[in-house]
Amino acid sequence: MVSTIFLFGYMGAGKTVIGKSLSKSIDYEFYDLDNFIELGEKKKISEIFNDHNEVYFRNLENKYLKTLSQKKERKVVSLGGGTPCFESNIEIITNTPDSTTIYLKASVNSLINRLKDEKTKRPIISHLKSDNDLKDFINKHLFERSYYYEKAEIKITTDNLKINQITNLIKGVLA
Repeated sequence: MVSTIFLFGYMGAGKTVIGKSLSKSIDYEFYDLDNFIELGEKKKISEIFNDHNEVYFRNLENKYLKTLSQKKERKVVSLGGGTPCFESNIEIITNTPDSTTIYLKASVNSLINRLKDEKTKRPIISHLKSDNDLKDFINKHLFERSYYYEKAEIKITTDNLKINQITNLIKGVLA
C-alpha cells in the first residue's frame, strides 16, 4: 500500500484542490507544501519572495520537503509547481519509501484561464501584464519543467474534468 502520494504539475493544475479531495476520500493526511512552509516560517510565500528571493525560497522548500517526506503517516502532499525541478527535490520525492508520484497535467489554455485572475496571489507571475505574457511564461516554464514532471509514475490530464472525476481516476489507478 502506498503511504505517500506526491502530486505535481504546474501552478493552477489543481494540485491543492485535488489533494484535499483525494486525501479526504482515502482517509490520508493532506499537506500543501507551500502552506507547510508558510506555517513553519510564519510568513506568506509572497513575503518570503519579497523579503529574500527565489533561491532563498527554493532552499526553504527543500528543507520542508525533507521534513514532510519523513513523516511516518499516510499522506497526500501537494507540491509547488517548481518543487520537483530544484535542489535535490526530485530525488527526495522519488526515493521516499512506499510513495508514488502523480503529474496533474493541464493544457496551456486551461492554465491561463485558471491563473489569469490570480496573478496577484502568485509571486512568480505577479509581474506579468497581459494574457499573452502569461501564455508565453507558461509555455516557457512547461518546456523547462516537463522533464521533471514526466518523471511521475502516474500522469493524469485534468482538462475538462471535475474534481471528483480526477479523484476517482487517481483512486482507480492506485487500487
